[in-house]
Amino acid sequence: MEREALVLFLEAIGVYFLVLGAHSLRRRFGPVHFYALIGGITAVMSWVTDAGLQVEVAGITFVVGSTVFYTALLLGVFVVYVFDGPRSTRIAISTVVGVSVMVPLIAAALHFQAGLVPNGSIAHVPLPSLRINTASVLATIIDLVFLAIAWEYLGKPTLGMRLWMRAFMTLLGVMWLDVILFASGAFAGQPEYLSIMKGTLVSRFIVSVFAFPFLYGYLQWQSSKQGIEIENRPVLAILKQVADIEVRLSLAHQEIEARKEAEMERDRVIGELKQALSEVKTLRGFLPICANCKKIRDDRGYWNRIEAYIEEHSDAQFSHGICPECARKLYPAYYKE
Repeated sequence: MEREALVLFLEAIGVYFLVLGAHSLRRRFGPVHFYALIGGITAVMSWVTDAGLQVEVAGITFVVGSTVFYTALLLGVFVVYVFDGPRSTRIAISTVVGVSVMVPLIAAALHFQAGLVPNGSIAHVPLPSLRINTASVLATIIDLVFLAIAWEYLGKPTLGMRLWMRAFMTLLGVMWLDVILFASGAFAGQPEYLSIMKGTLVSRFIVSVFAFPFLYGYLQWQSSKQGIEIENRPVLAILKQVADIEVRLSLAHQEIEARKEAEMERDRVIGELKQALSEVKTLRGFLPICANCKKIRDDRGYWNRIEAYIEEHSDAQFSHGICPECARKLYPAYYKE
């Protein structure tokens, strides 16, 4: 039994490192190899789960499929959502769900084909259970969507939750949700339903505690040493339609703000123009001027020097000088042609 537990322990560590390591190489080699690995692990998980492999440690039963492979898939989708966003996460979820659907169908087809051949046997390929596989696929879809929602909700600034607590609570929440959904879908109505539920909740808690250091260490490494920022998104960003609505609302809000700024700038310019126009003084109409001394009569009947009148009724100012003709008359001794 100790040997089986050690193998399970080492197997889990190896698969966890494999998934997280493949994700860390996505920027160098692209994400295709990571999605291929996710699909392969999903297929292995389905076969191992259908085969019913499990290990008992200290009276607690650990299902190999969920302890090793499902948890590895969960870690993979977790880090994809945190660092790569909803779109990449939807691709990862589609890969997991697609393979989860195809593997039991292929296994059932192989068993059907073997039944048509005399003495045909493929006992090494486990025969899938329709109820168990349906519950598994539906639970997986809900689990992975819930993961993104729980992560964003626990990351609200108002909660003030630290990164390690946010990561652990999200991981444990998904683990326990999977137990409730899968056990209810696969075993509800059976006598052992409650015992399965209770035992699996305990084992998933232990698995969460075991897998958490790998998840938290990777989050810290990517965000600190690799300089990849952990983005805060809307709670329902994983759902494409909601995410698109959020983007459109954000763009509309930006456009409204830009229009408000443009209107404020327009009002400011108009105000400046009005102020400038109010300060402009103009001379209009006929000006009565003396034919001899050139004084101008104002509206009150007073005669003013032309310089004083123009300075009062406009922004012009005078600078005095002597024209050549007057200079010859006034200062003939000093004036030279």
